[in-house]
Amino acid sequence: MRNTAAGRPGAAEDSGRLMSIGAVLAELREEFPEVTISKIRFLEAEGLVEPQRTPSGYRKFTRADVDRLAQVLRMQRDQYLPLKVIREQLDAQDRGEAPRLPGPSGPHADELSAGLAADADLDGPVTLDRAGLLAASDVSPGELADWESYGLIAPDAGGRYAPEAATVARLLSDLGRFGFEPRHLRGVKAAADREAGLIEAVVAPLKVHRNPRTRARAENTAHELVSLASRLHEALVRAALGAGGGQQGNRPGYRPDYPNRPGTA
Repeated sequence: MRNTAAGRPGAAEDSGRLMSIGAVLAELREEFPEVTISKIRFLEAEGLVEPQRTPSGYRKFTRADVDRLAQVLRMQRDQYLPLKVIREQLDAQDRGEAPRLPGPSGPHADELSAGLAADADLDGPVTLDRAGLLAASDVSPGELADWESYGLIAPDAGGRYAPEAATVARLLSDLGRFGFEPRHLRGVKAAADREAGLIEAVVAPLKVHRNPRTRARAENTAHELVSLASRLHEALVRAALGAGGGQQGNRPGYRPDYPNRPGTA
């Protein structure tokens, strides 16, 4: 799955040596002075590198791991590619295929492509029309209208939706099968809006920087912060539930009717 260290001076001598995350950081900083340990951990969490673990849990990186990290960082710095595209290109490379950008696929590919094509020639991010969103998320118009009435999904001023709206719709539909209604999830949306505001405050100075590479890093920084915030949210929820998952009734503010679990009255 990983690339080799061919062509690197001295690679033959140390290709089998395992490195700590601190040693990896020191080497990468020769070319990428702004890289941090948090960035390396983030790229690992995104599945772009898979270091070994010692029995005590410490990360150990091979030469191929370090070269792969450097490749990812170069693609971000030099080509301004988002992590999703980088991952797809690396996966294709690992399979021995020529990297290519994916297009829409699946049972609603034509309908989704039509929803995207309407503004494909415009500057800015590609968005979905209502039909494209329904096709991409495989939900009913009634469900979408219900979520919109609670502010969980909202179009822009032109009546179009961000591509992420399809993911939101699918997750809302999945949660609905467990009894979660739109009114139950308004607090989740409010918390997400607050987190987005915090992230925007961090990346806003990067977006207006005079250096175009610094401006391009704003998107990658935002992705990293979103991942960290998501992991924090999951950890907090798990901690609140407790190791056994049976202590909810003892927590302040717990509402036993919010919502019913499958199979309960």
